Amino acid sequence: MGQPTPATDDGWWRSAVIYQVYVRSFADGDGDGTGDLAGVRARLPYLAELGVDALWFTPWYRSPMKDGGYDVADYRAIDPAFGTLAEAEKLIAEARERGIRTIVDIVPNHVSAQHPWFRAALAGGPGRELFHFRPGRGEHGELPPNDWQSEFGGPAWTRLPDGDWYLHLFAPEQPDLNWAHPAVRQEHEDILRFWFERGVAGVRVDSAALLAKDPELPDVTEGRAPHPYVDRDELHDVYRAWRAVADEYGAVFVGEVWLPDTERFARYLRPDELHTAFNFSFLTCPWDADRLRTSIDDTLAEHAPVGAPATWVLCNHDVTRTVTRYGRADTGFDFATKAFGTPTDLALGTRRARAAALLSLALPGAVYVYQGEELGLPEADIPLDRIEDPMHARSGGTDPGRDGCRVPLPWAAGEPHAGFGGEPWLPQPDGWAAYAADRQAEDPGSMLSLYRAAIRLRPEFGDGPLTWLPAPDGVLAFTRADALCVVNLADTPVDLPAHTELLLHSGPLDTAGRLPGDTAVWLRA
Repeated sequence: MGQPTPATDDGWWRSAVIYQVYVRSFADGDGDGTGDLAGVRARLPYLAELGVDALWFTPWYRSPMKDGGYDVADYRAIDPAFGTLAEAEKLIAEARERGIRTIVDIVPNHVSAQHPWFRAALAGGPGRELFHFRPGRGEHGELPPNDWQSEFGGPAWTRLPDGDWYLHLFAPEQPDLNWAHPAVRQEHEDILRFWFERGVAGVRVDSAALLAKDPELPDVTEGRAPHPYVDRDELHDVYRAWRAVADEYGAVFVGEVWLPDTERFARYLRPDELHTAFNFSFLTCPWDADRLRTSIDDTLAEHAPVGAPATWVLCNHDVTRTVTRYGRADTGFDFATKAFGTPTDLALGTRRARAAALLSLALPGAVYVYQGEELGLPEADIPLDRIEDPMHARSGGTDPGRDGCRVPLPWAAGEPHAGFGGEPWLPQPDGWAAYAADRQAEDPGSMLSLYRAAIRLRPEFGDGPLTWLPAPDGVLAFTRADALCVVNLADTPVDLPAHTELLLHSGPLDTAGRLPGDTAVWLRA
């Protein structure tokens, strides 16, 4: 077992570049077509050269994989498809030797239907009080206990042969835990300690605002306040208890908190709760200067009262990849449709994704980079018979699912399966090798080279606040410390502000030295 993280906090997380690893699709070390911890360990030199400060691993625990690992059967065991607990401990230690910290994913709202607690509950033994079991409505209990709907479509209830129903805000294979029960709270605090003692530096909290439920489980009536299961006040006691555990180890939290109310969002970031939370308004913002500036200003303003750093992310394992999204006529993001159906101009999307990378990496706070974004990967079209994401099936096929952004990475252009390993669990599109990391590493104009340079130069912006500069319509320009970032989202080139040195650009300037549209530049004042 690795050594515990010391109970000190140097604030590294306030400005870190954190790389999201979706293990199943990162690198296959044993040739079976599934990414694994051996594959990640072999690619640590690549991650170190990229310059990231930490790795965030989506769930690597034992799981039936009914929802990509977010259906956890055992939090203290690594899924055999990925490796062993001993390998995870080696990975944590070896990454730390390279200056890279590890963040693991916790899914507190629910567990797998294969979890020992739920299996015992189904077997008629003790433990049903750890979940939400209820009789149905209707003359014979044939109707769900309430009108709650699953995030994946359809009712949030499944009926058992004995007539009772159980709650699952996601898939039926993911029963919701009852967070009013002290055993549930104690178990998760023990899980945190288990991983902190193995050297983990932080935890990402999945669906962080959904844990607590109104004990009456009422219908979701429009306008009901408080909501019966979103952002309930009693949830903050959970995170205060978690923070006390994390503080013993100098560890940090990042919460997945989807809330339109900025004041209530900020409550999760008070000094005795979560350290950071994901910023989804920036991710979902269209390629529009005014709306991006509003998103940036609002994000910084909502974090300021609690002294928490903002986080910036362009993509993750749940959304359409940036190149594809920005290459569509409607560059906003529709979570209901994943913005599919609109023709994509990949050249346009790539130019914008390069500019967006420089924008996000210049902003104050932490930045999350989803694996493959540094390679400029587009969204992949998955054959219908190969889609595994439950969102597709649960929606009756109307939702394309999230597998298009989860296709295994291309590492070596000249090797089978683009160097991923064995035949990938999701098919790689034709031409995927053109995005291979080894090819891009030799090209100074590649997306990979841009990311490496940007992460290396990011300290030029210091750790101070952002100051907007006067700029033409369609242009974002700001300064931090002695560095300037200018992003031209307009159709026509613009002159650069006064500067002493051009540090980095997402694309070439025109012959007159102006910044073309859909291009960003970093300057030294």
